Amino acid sequence: MQILHGWLEHGNRSDCEHFDQRPKTNGSYDINLLVIHNISLPPGQFGSDHILDFFAGKLNPQQHDFFKHIYQMRVSSHLLIRRDGKVVQFVSFLDRAWHAGLSSFQGRTRCNDFSIGIELEGTDNSPYSNEQYIALAKVSQTIMHHYPDITLGRIVGHNDIAPQRKTDPGVAFDWCRFRQSIC
Repeated sequence: MQILHGWLEHGNRSDCEHFDQRPKTNGSYDINLLVIHNISLPPGQFGSDHILDFFAGKLNPQQHDFFKHIYQMRVSSHLLIRRDGKVVQFVSFLDRAWHAGLSSFQGRTRCNDFSIGIELEGTDNSPYSNEQYIALAKVSQTIMHHYPDITLGRIVGHNDIAPQRKTDPGVAFDWCRFRQSIC
């Protein structure tokens, strides 16, 4: 697996307009944090294309009551890893996806400016699939190779950068298994 011009080579892409340019530091991008999230739409349900629609700004509020509360939100992530391990990329790593919201890591705010966001299709309390762990390890290793400032200590959950607001990837995420798989 390779990254070319911010995109996973031979990866699956999905339309997304919810992103903008990252700020540059001394003329280059400062990408040094990987943030792991979870998402399911509707909550607790897997396998539909509602997440893709949500990130594309095309979520139909008539399809589920929950969607009426979120369909106008402008959010995105760089990647989604489906339950079957399929990886979908929405935003180039060179651009700023809108996944972290109000956030801080080691005293630095606005984590979207310097992070890559990966969504796992799941919930805080549902075990993630073996295929997801395999895909997450492969993608993480590729990202770490391409962006060497992202080290093991700079891979965090959304709960770590927004602890008062977020709980994902949740208690079901096996950090030990994941860390061992990328070492």
